[in-house]
Amino acid sequence: MEFQGVLRKMATQMATPIDYYLVLGDHPIHMNQLLDQNLKLSFVGYECLNCGSDAPIFRQGFCKSCFFEAPQAADWIIRPELSQAHLGIEDRDLAYEQKMQLQPHVVYLANSSDVKVGVTRKSQIPTRWIDQGAHEALPIVEVPNRYLAGIAEVALKDHVSDKTNWRTMLKNQIVDVDLKAWQDKLAPHLPDEVKSYLFAGQETHLEFPVLAYPEKPKSLNLTKTPSYEGVLKGIKGQYLIFEDQTVFNVRSNEGLVVALALD
Repeated sequence: MEFQGVLRKMATQMATPIDYYLVLGDHPIHMNQLLDQNLKLSFVGYECLNCGSDAPIFRQGFCKSCFFEAPQAADWIIRPELSQAHLGIEDRDLAYEQKMQLQPHVVYLANSSDVKVGVTRKSQIPTRWIDQGAHEALPIVEVPNRYLAGIAEVALKDHVSDKTNWRTMLKNQIVDVDLKAWQDKLAPHLPDEVKSYLFAGQETHLEFPVLAYPEKPKSLNLTKTPSYEGVLKGIKGQYLIFEDQTVFNVRSNEGLVVALALD
């Protein structure tokens, strides 16, 4: 059986363990059911997630032109402190920016490779934590717009990381930590305009469908290795984990058209 379509990040559903769905074309594939099965991934071409062209993907699933022009790829997405919709200032498309930025956002602590601070729209909880491969997470601040969340993150990342070490996360070399104690430790460093939004959130624990973690994960680049075959042993974050230690980051390969063959 073979499926073909453009890669987008896997859809997820909170469960124990997390349920993962890869949609290729019109076919949602429940990836949990493919554990311990042999899969073949093949590179077919490109399809920009914005304009649909077959130009090579530049970054984040967009061709070069769309990456520098589309509102979905603007700098404020990666750097929320650059948000200006609350001031009525347009970056690329004010209507889009107001829709995305002027809604509740959460600053959170997560443990994926170590304690890290992050920002997400409230509507993206727990999806954001799942995508990062966090096995525990705690919302610590809820604010009405992206800008306030961004300046809170900037202030806190002077005291805690804002990055995930993907190798450590995939090897599952993670120790449980007291996220509430971290919240208490970091709270004094919040900007004054954010401190009133601090709250006592509920810690969430996540379990991933993994039969075996890789000891030395090696990343698959489908544009350089156009065909790969292996036995699926797990899914964590947005990574497929194979028996031979190969890992494939679905999200970082968005915009690639691929064929997936099942034995």
